[in-house]
Amino acid sequence: MGAFLALASAALYGVVDYAGGLLSRRIHFAVVTFLGQIGGLLLALAVALAMPAEAVRSADVVWGALSGVGSGSAMHFLNRGLSRGSMSIVVPVSAVTGVALSVLCGVCFLGDRPTPLAWLGICVTVPALWLVSGGETRHGAGTTPATVDGLLASLGVAVQYIGLAQAGAESGVWPVVAGRVAAVVVVLPGVWRHVRQFRQSPKPLVQAVVIGAGAALGLILYLWATRLQMLALAVVLASLYPAIPTVLGLAMLHEKVSRRQLVGLVSAGTAIVLLTLG
Repeated sequence: MGAFLALASAALYGVVDYAGGLLSRRIHFAVVTFLGQIGGLLLALAVALAMPAEAVRSADVVWGALSGVGSGSAMHFLNRGLSRGSMSIVVPVSAVTGVALSVLCGVCFLGDRPTPLAWLGICVTVPALWLVSGGETRHGAGTTPATVDGLLASLGVAVQYIGLAQAGAESGVWPVVAGRVAAVVVVLPGVWRHVRQFRQSPKPLVQAVVIGAGAALGLILYLWATRLQMLALAVVLASLYPAIPTVLGLAMLHEKVSRRQLVGLVSAGTAIVLLTLG
């Protein structure tokens, strides 16, 4: 059941990232990020009220808030990267690095013990990341701002996954609620700088809220998955989500990748499979 929940989280996140990436190219990414956090807060609050928790400790709230700081930061950089770079590059960069950092943290600080296959997957992520991020270049060399955004987003992804997994099972969904509140606070500075960008027709604004609600639901599914299995396994299964926006970016948006990038993307997929099997 835990694996199913983690995979469901991955599927939902994949659709959300694709939709958010498209919307970030139509309206300013700060609008998408902020309204997405508002939508996530509303959804998480509704689920928390519908499913009362046994006991919510202060530590659960703190861990949830820390997760939200990571989540808000990740969505800021991810949406900014998607607004100016290829979806098939930015999303895998953020996911692969995020899952590697999460697994390493689980090993070093949380007592997780991955198998040799999982360790091989971690080692594969390094050249995979180099190939993917180095493939999209200007004038034939260098790393673009979009791939840098993907790397910055990966740090937030790792904090999000690790923090949320530390909340006690008795706390229900309230850690996710605390995280959405923290995420709103984190992205507020970007709102003040781009307040004029909120003058949009209602349709894209509502779409941003719905996308954020979908992301929150994905987090809730991930939270439930971590309560049924080891953090490292839940993280890598939930991190399969890049397959959806990557394939859609190539098929629907006709994004182009170099041979070097293709090798990197295949290596990244291989790394996640190895981590999952491990």
